[in-house]
Amino acid sequence: RARAGFGHQARVFEMSVAWPTHKLREIADIRVSNVDKKTHASEKPVKLCNYMDVYSNEYVTGSIDFMEASATLVEIERFGLSAGDVVITKDSETPDDIGIPTVIAEDIPGLICGYHLAMIRPDAGRIDSVYLAKQLSTSQATRYFSLHASGSTRYGLPIGAIEALEISTPPKPEQAKIAEILSTVDRAISQTEALIAKQQRLKTGLMQDLLTRGIDEHGHFRSEQTHQFKDSPLGRIPVEWEVKPCASICSQIVVGIVIRPVQYYRPDGIPMLRSANVKENRIDPGNLVFMSAKDNEKLAKSQVAEGDLVTVRTGYPGTTSVVPPEFDGCNCIDIVISRPDRNQVRPDFLSIWINSDHGKRQVLEGQGGLAQQHFNVGAMKSLLVKVPSIIEQEQIEATLLKQSTVLKDLENNVAKLRVLKTALMQDLLTGRKRVTALIET
Repeated sequence: RARAGFGHQARVFEMSVAWPTHKLREIADIRVSNVDKKTHASEKPVKLCNYMDVYSNEYVTGSIDFMEASATLVEIERFGLSAGDVVITKDSETPDDIGIPTVIAEDIPGLICGYHLAMIRPDAGRIDSVYLAKQLSTSQATRYFSLHASGSTRYGLPIGAIEALEISTPPKPEQAKIAEILSTVDRAISQTEALIAKQQRLKTGLMQDLLTRGIDEHGHFRSEQTHQFKDSPLGRIPVEWEVKPCASICSQIVVGIVIRPVQYYRPDGIPMLRSANVKENRIDPGNLVFMSAKDNEKLAKSQVAEGDLVTVRTGYPGTTSVVPPEFDGCNCIDIVISRPDRNQVRPDFLSIWINSDHGKRQVLEGQGGLAQQHFNVGAMKSLLVKVPSIIEQEQIEATLLKQSTVLKDLENNVAKLRVLKTALMQDLLTGRKRVTALIET
């Protein structure tokens, strides 16, 4: 039965089969490294593949900034890494982080395997290295490693446990085709993540320009060469702009329930927003708590309306979002509530400003740079805001929204690719769906 998937590569066929298995020691040479991070004048300089290089990358390439260290000639001979080697994390503070694999994707001169890692050199005639790494990252292998990890405060895998792991070994051409399909999805994920990082950098630069220079009546960024600017408490700004404290552009700034809020908790009823629900420019509806309608009416001072701003006080102080329509009339716990004067400032623009570097800098300066201190009502009232015209605020919002939409689409694409990868791994690495037809063609 054909399955629609990742282009032509993913057209595989359902045909459950019992593949032969081999212990890892039968199909690969396994070595546990003892090379430390020190540099000794009597040793040869090397590039060290460390724990985080393995943990953070499914494929190790020369683009990684490896640590420089030294090793003896014997260590270089025994633990030097070559293209096709697989390296796994051997020790960790939690058993869940043990057995994480990566593939050495290319020959990297001078690269050796560091401490807390095990290098696995597959028998090239019997096992494909990418296929092996994918088998080592399955839920079955993860459970095996977790069960065999020993320790109390730090966990480690004995080499005997690594050697005894059973690996399903279909014919080599089938392994290679499975590896090709899964690595194709990996490349798509990696390329999309690179695009996301690029778009995030573009968004950061765009926000800096919009909140510093703004947009003129022709839709162009202003510059001091073409437009008039003036000095302000927040540096040079367009002459059309003003700088005002939040107290003068909000009709109300108060704090939510701070005295024993748990006394109002109910299984259902009126939602109560907490710091955990407030993200940058959005509300996360997960883990809501509730209060009765009667208590909500009694505590009307801490109710919020659509268009109000809610700002985190502790943890990630200054993080702000606009209250959306679905939370109109709900209550708040220990967060700052601000009601913008819409004749002066748009709620979304004010939220964008507070979450920007311009706003965050003032939040941290107001706390002496200590992120765990409270961001209180007084600090919010005194926070300075660059205030363009309402029309320009709307233009700034619309420009940033377009950029955010691009980012969101890319993030959705990555999420879909990850779901596809999980499904393909479950199907292909168990033999539930075969790739033999692809090999024949």
